[in-house]
Amino acid sequence: MRNKIISAADAAALIAPGDTVTTSGFVGIGVPDELLAAVEARFLATGAPSDLTLFFAAGQGDGKDRGLNRLGHDGLLTRVIGGHWGLIPKVGALATAGKILGYNLPQGVISQLYRDIAAGKPGTLTHVGLGTFVDPRLQGGKINAETTEDIVEVMPVGGRDYLFYKARPIDVALLRGTTADSAGNVTMEREALVIDNLAQAMAVRNSGGVVIVQVERIAARGALNPRQVVLPSALVDAVVVAKPENHMQTYATAYSHLFAGQFRAPEDANATMAMSPRKIIARRAAFELPINGVVNLGIGMPEGVAAVAGEEGLLEHVTLTAEPGVIGGQPASGLDFGAAVNTDAIIPQNNQFDFYDGGGLDLAVLGMAEADKTGNVNVSRFGPRLAGAGGFINISQNARRVVFAGTFSAGGLEVAIEHGRLAILKEGKAKKFHDHVEQITFSGANAAAARKNVLYVTERCVFELTLEGLQLIEIAPGIDLERDILAHMGFRPIVNTVAEMDARIFSPEPMDLRTDLLHLDLESRIALDRETGRLFINFEKLRIRSEDDLARIKHRVEELCSPLAEPVDAIANYDGAQIDEDIQARYAETIEDLVARFYRRVTRYSNSAFMRMKLGETFQRESSPHIFETAAEARAFLDRNPEPKSGEPKS
Repeated sequence: MRNKIISAADAAALIAPGDTVTTSGFVGIGVPDELLAAVEARFLATGAPSDLTLFFAAGQGDGKDRGLNRLGHDGLLTRVIGGHWGLIPKVGALATAGKILGYNLPQGVISQLYRDIAAGKPGTLTHVGLGTFVDPRLQGGKINAETTEDIVEVMPVGGRDYLFYKARPIDVALLRGTTADSAGNVTMEREALVIDNLAQAMAVRNSGGVVIVQVERIAARGALNPRQVVLPSALVDAVVVAKPENHMQTYATAYSHLFAGQFRAPEDANATMAMSPRKIIARRAAFELPINGVVNLGIGMPEGVAAVAGEEGLLEHVTLTAEPGVIGGQPASGLDFGAAVNTDAIIPQNNQFDFYDGGGLDLAVLGMAEADKTGNVNVSRFGPRLAGAGGFINISQNARRVVFAGTFSAGGLEVAIEHGRLAILKEGKAKKFHDHVEQITFSGANAAAARKNVLYVTERCVFELTLEGLQLIEIAPGIDLERDILAHMGFRPIVNTVAEMDARIFSPEPMDLRTDLLHLDLESRIALDRETGRLFINFEKLRIRSEDDLARIKHRVEELCSPLAEPVDAIANYDGAQIDEDIQARYAETIEDLVARFYRRVTRYSNSAFMRMKLGETFQRESSPHIFETAAEARAFLDRNPEPKSGEPKS
């Protein structure tokens, strides 16, 4: 076996004009900067290689000069197909100016395309992207007018529309690992992620191309543990040893044992977030966390949810994930984004998107640059500024529940929080809620038709997606509806019953959210008054969303009522309660069973007309279910009406 270790300059010389090149990396993790710098230096000195097609999944850059920004020169690139463009402004500027052909496709689709190219398949068939700007019935993912070739097709299968993303051969892979032997076996033990390296190497190898891997150190041939080898020598043509400054673990961290999974960080190691619009939004979003569920947190504003979950002692009760392959632990932020500490596992990015696309996420919290009256969200294109979709389309389209998080306006927003009330001191210059968004990265119409649960959380209010469009459901204490909300929107949302956002969100002390989400207070919420023989059930502001929630409620009622010789009267408070739609039928069955076994009569009340309507739908099988507006009315009904005779239906 030949020695495959060569210089970076010799590696760059292996790239021919017109080649299609793929690169590894996610933000600043796993980016082969030594190789990219060598390609840039060769082009600036000789004009070669030229007219390259760049094919990448995740964004690889620092928003300035590193990563794929090194390739942002006239003539070096002729076509770029990428997932996230926000961190590569030099390349993005070429695309928006029409100097190169450009496509923006979902990050997960490109990640999966590597596998399909490796397997010799014609492309990737998926539902991901339907109804968004990637759909060829809209823009087909094309970035500029100069880009005319269709690389995405609508394909009906079994009576349903899918999108077919065409495969293409790849000539060169520029990848990154940790340790290589002279034969070209490569491990990744000091990398924060494994991303798509194996799939990319296979795709290029089976396309007849060249695989070049940047590493930080060399081991003796045969010294590497085969269980740690990610790229076997059969897939690797050349190895380049990088200078330390071109092989940082992330663009913010030279190396962390925590990101490499060598040690675990103390659970209380993170500082508490200061009160700000960012924390208000993160706190409200945290109310949606699914206990024992799987969650994706996007970059930017959603990152704060992990910090709030840590403050509230909830991290051990949810599994946080990130799209490049992080499962469990706490994701990092900023230019460390994509790395995480205390993880359960790091898996390939394409496998992570398989899980996401199949509906594995219970909740996604994502950023919200702008939204419109039908619930569409744009995070990908704003005039000449090209952010790109990244994994946003895969995640938002397929998560069971979605929370879009962002300030109500942008550019100079200033607020004050005093005595649990929010005041707007200075409004942001840019509105975020428009009649129509510039580009559809998330289709509100498709989500509403699928009855997906979608919230739009800001520092001053919360909207919910309905079939008729956005509905205002919550307002922060201290906020005026007309002055602070409606006056700054490009459309009028649906406004019916509007609740006040939970007051705890606006107080500096911890919210004790753990008690709410884990239902640790059911003992006090469900109590028996033995003198009156009445069972009091307080579901005020309780969120009922899973079979586990139903089991806890059922157990508490059985615990109190099973020892009793006689049935009891029950009064249930549903003020501010929520029963998720996908659990509504099972909730009705559970309560019907408890009514039949333990209740003599039952009355319910809620100050929300909408909730009273929902309760009427939920308990429609009961004979004349009594649902009142106040506790006094519910009690009065029991006081006025005598006990039903044997054989008479219960209320």
